[in-house]
Amino acid sequence: MANAASSAGNAAANPSATVTTVQALNWALHDALEADPNVIVFGEDVADAEGGGVMGVTAKLSTQFGTRVRSTPISEMGFVGAGVGAAMAGMRPVVEIMLMNFTAVCMDMITNHAAKLRFMSGGQTSVPLVLRMTTGSGMGAGGQHSDFLEAWFCHTAGLKVVAPSNPRDAYGLMLSAIFDNNPVIFIEHTPSYWASGPAPVRGERIALSQAKIVRAGKDVTVIGYARSLLDSVPVVEKLAGEGIDCELIDLRTVWPPDMDTILSSVAKTGRAVIVHEAVRSCGVGAELSSRIHERLWGQLKAPVQRVAAKDCPVPFSKVLETAFLYSAAEIEAAIRKTLT
Repeated sequence: MANAASSAGNAAANPSATVTTVQALNWALHDALEADPNVIVFGEDVADAEGGGVMGVTAKLSTQFGTRVRSTPISEMGFVGAGVGAAMAGMRPVVEIMLMNFTAVCMDMITNHAAKLRFMSGGQTSVPLVLRMTTGSGMGAGGQHSDFLEAWFCHTAGLKVVAPSNPRDAYGLMLSAIFDNNPVIFIEHTPSYWASGPAPVRGERIALSQAKIVRAGKDVTVIGYARSLLDSVPVVEKLAGEGIDCELIDLRTVWPPDMDTILSSVAKTGRAVIVHEAVRSCGVGAELSSRIHERLWGQLKAPVQRVAAKDCPVPFSKVLETAFLYSAAEIEAAIRKTLT
């Protein structure tokens, strides 16, 4: 692993170097484990004897850090509960829930314990716990393995929710999440795990609840995160060729959101489109839209538009799965609608 860390450092020092999100997350976990002996990692199959994680994110970590990285039995309620207890005892656990849908098995531990203990103890107890999970449609994994369920957790007071769109942000946000004193839901988008992007600077953290303006513009504000940000980029670039100047915001931390950046941008453009992979009804887009309307009603030039997946479980059939998710044409149509 020392050789791997050395080559990673060389990659990060090269401005043109690229890595995958899997590599960037592996580096973040390695660097946190190396920096603080209280950081521990566990979950199903995360140790090298079981393959270093089903997606390879934890590969080689148990070889270097021993029992601080360990595989667990198949019991989400059990090992998430262990993570809550370890966090209360002063550790900084990073717990992998293999797929986001499996959080349904351990919601009691997440929402009734991790999220509430700081409040119920009057601030005397903190729960510095990171729950890593992957999800996303497009892999033919079916309805029980593909849902974006971030709204469940945004609705739960006491949790932070992070969803990066690229390797550099994944690295920096993971470091910040591990060293935050609150429980963090860290969502990793499965279909873009192996897409390459600029390598992170080792040790560089990205503050939580700090959105990024990916592209400045004056006509329409487009807001996305994880996959929806990536899907919005080509649409925004296409419209730029027609003289439609979109400002593109990567939310990065879904909750609590960076409302200052959002409101400042929409106040400038007067228009907003929110894109997310989760189903449309009761989604994060609805909450952001409501906040924008409440704060900027007199300044809006058009109603806020939402682009999201259809209100049904993710289909297994490729044809139906494609129809389930929004299309580039739908994103474009929503942007154009704000301009009419």
